[in-house]
Formats: sequence, C-alpha cells, structure tokens
Amino acid sequence: MATKSRSTFKKRQKELLRQQRQQDKLSRRVERKKEREDRPDENFGNEDPDIAGIVPGPQPLPDDDF
Repeated sequence: MATKSRSTFKKRQKELLRQQRQQDKLSRRVERKKEREDRPDENFGNEDPDIAGIVPGPQPLPDDDF
C-alpha cells in the first residue's frame, strides 16, 4: 500500500506544478497584451510615399485615359 500513496502523491505534485505553470503562462499573456496596447504603433507616420493613399482592391481609372 505504501507504493500506491507515493505514486498518488507524486501525481498530485505533478498536477499542481502543471497548474502553476498554466497560471504563469496566463499571467504573462495578459501582461504582454497590456504592454502591446500601451505601446504606440511603430509604423505610424512611416508610410511608404510610393503607396500612400492606395486602397486595396480595384483602383479607379485615371481621367486622362479617355
């Protein structure tokens, strides 16, 4: 009987460790998400002048083609 309780104890410790790691991961994810929201957009104002103002999809025809 002693071996069964030892393995059960190990199993419980292993499960507690797994739960702790899962909570640590969750807290890191929440922290990273908060940091991303607080950080300013790095590409703001760095738009390529060659493609500035171009909208994805079909473009209107230029007026001088007719």
